[in-house]
Amino acid sequence: MCGIAGIWRFDNRRVASAELVRFTDTLAHRGPDGRGIHIDEEANIGLGHRRLAILDTSETGKQPMSYANGRYWISYNGEIYNFLEIRDQLQQQGYRFTTQSDTEVILAAYDHWGEKCQIHFNGMWAFALWDARDRSLFLSRDRFGVKPLHYYPAPALFAFA
Repeated sequence: MCGIAGIWRFDNRRVASAELVRFTDTLAHRGPDGRGIHIDEEANIGLGHRRLAILDTSETGKQPMSYANGRYWISYNGEIYNFLEIRDQLQQQGYRFTTQSDTEVILAAYDHWGEKCQIHFNGMWAFALWDARDRSLFLSRDRFGVKPLHYYPAPALFAFA
């Protein structure tokens, strides 16, 4: 079940790690197996994650997870049931994987198909994917809303969990 959280500031204030950790820890009940944060100081955005380790219980499955030499960062909750099929499809396109997680497959799928990656997913999910190069944030939730995704838009910041 995992928990995701994030803050993107537009007022030139930095996202403080203590602030992001506090926000992320409000979701501790969703992920008792660990916590992680990633802050992009140049863009004033931070992603937080509370982990419930199910598919890849190793350290390589920790989140937020990066991909493509740190271009993409994700905080993800859910399960992509057909990730092995998608992984095979992407491997045929030349993609390589270092984990056994569906999280890494989501990142590679986004790199390959962009926002249309979610059309390929069969499962339940909510994720936030940060593109550090293009400075864009992509939020996605499964078609039926099984996994919750809440957001708060304000003039000075955008927050989600």
